[in-house]
Amino acid sequence: MAETYQMKIAGLTRELPLCPVNEKLDIAAFIIFGDVELTVAACAELLKKCPAFDYILTPEAKGIPLAYEMARQSGKPYIIARKGAKLYMKNPVSVHVRSITTDSMQTLYLDEAEGERMRGKRVLILDDVISTGESLAAVEALLDKFEAQIVGKAAILAEGDAAKREDILFLEELPLFFK
Repeated sequence: MAETYQMKIAGLTRELPLCPVNEKLDIAAFIIFGDVELTVAACAELLKKCPAFDYILTPEAKGIPLAYEMARQSGKPYIIARKGAKLYMKNPVSVHVRSITTDSMQTLYLDEAEGERMRGKRVLILDDVISTGESLAAVEALLDKFEAQIVGKAAILAEGDAAKREDILFLEELPLFFK
């Protein structure tokens, strides 16, 4: 089996390293950190697919460069659902999540003041990859607490069965690699 998977994203070719999840499954690791060329190109293409929005919300951490670049290109603000409560958070709101790339349960936090800014607003949820949908569901649960209007759920890649979903926007399908 190859040690990488080659794919074209937003007109750019990248080699994604294959990483074992368990003895029966590998996933291709999509690492956006440091790849400015891909971040800029993918965000431009993704924005073409997205409905009008007032805010971008992304879970920490790999969605951060995407949220920043989409905010820069669109002129709309972004907010980060954090993996830990921060000192600046006066009343953090939290939900629990388990992702395919994480061994244990995680908690996402949103400062209550940031949530209130999104109350009743059109929010685009953004992440680098949508796979099991667990992180997406956690971000949706955070937004539900503030009655925000989720207008879209977007990612650069949809992995495995996520590519069959009709409720998400994405640029490319990322296969799973069964052994």
